[in-house]
Amino acid sequence: MPKSVACFVSPHGYGHAARACAVLSAIHRCQPDVHFEIFTRVPAWFFAESLAAPFSYHELLTDIGLVQTNSLQEDVTATIGRLTEFLPFHPELLQKLAGQLGPECRLVLCDIAPLGIAVATEAGVPSILIENFTWDWIYAGYPALAGQIQARIDYLRGLFQSATHHIQTEPVCAPQPAARTVPPVSRAIRVQADDVRRRLGIAAGQKMVVLTMGGNRWDFAALDRLTQFDNIVFVIAGGNGAPPRPPANLRLLPASSSDFFHPDLINAADAVIGKVGYSTLAEVYQAGTPFGYVPRPQFPESPALTAYIEANLPALEFTPTELAGSGWLNKVPQLVALPKIERPAANGAEQIARFVCSLLG
Repeated sequence: MPKSVACFVSPHGYGHAARACAVLSAIHRCQPDVHFEIFTRVPAWFFAESLAAPFSYHELLTDIGLVQTNSLQEDVTATIGRLTEFLPFHPELLQKLAGQLGPECRLVLCDIAPLGIAVATEAGVPSILIENFTWDWIYAGYPALAGQIQARIDYLRGLFQSATHHIQTEPVCAPQPAARTVPPVSRAIRVQADDVRRRLGIAAGQKMVVLTMGGNRWDFAALDRLTQFDNIVFVIAGGNGAPPRPPANLRLLPASSSDFFHPDLINAADAVIGKVGYSTLAEVYQAGTPFGYVPRPQFPESPALTAYIEANLPALEFTPTELAGSGWLNKVPQLVALPKIERPAANGAEQIARFVCSLLG
């Protein structure tokens, strides 16, 4: 009988989708006959570019997460309104989605969309929660938000605790003794560093610095001043408008780029500058690339990620204020002077896949 696995993915940025793709691709390597049913509002192109496995895409609002005004700033008031509309889940919705899973569905993976856990319970199939934080924990970290939606926080906490299996991926924000813990989960590289650099026109001996906000739009400032670094080529991975006269040492890539896979760029780089987000951190961790990290001061996840970066990576902090102006340029020489490190640790995606495949039989 054919086997399928459903996957409900939070549309809060691309980090959850990147982690899910890493896990699903690893499952496919050990069980090639499994078909994946993906439920999310992350664009279908992201999975087409990232997932090396057969899948069907279902556009569905699976999660609210946090409403954001930009890559570094949350809108708490708007989040309250969206959560009030979204939760609790209507029984008719759960029944409809449970019916969509079909008899061939063996289990439901959830990164960190709580709707998937509720649907799995309705359908009577096991659920696996994959997370380094859960939304009830995040919301509780905003006093202004928690005070108005405590009932919904409690509802989410109950859903997350009801998952059949619980896997936490480092860096973990709120460790749970009963959960399995695995190393950072990232998508595997496809193209070797030398080939990536050659295709970008980066000569031997030149340094390569990747600027990224995890696929979200961000207008990096002072790009016209990059010419002062005559031996460094800067690559912006998605979402930035070109300056009127782009300097010769700048490469601009779209967020959706089948020519350059984001993990390949991170692996090929001599340094990365970007916000503290899960997928970028995991990719930098696997590559051992020096990380010029930009913390998100208001986001509860940020301290745990920042502490992990400082303990496990060659790293240098870049403040949001520096990134919004020209101050970040002053730290570039110090960042590119940091050495890359070899990373012998296994990708957590493989460990999760082995566990899932043991359940699939």
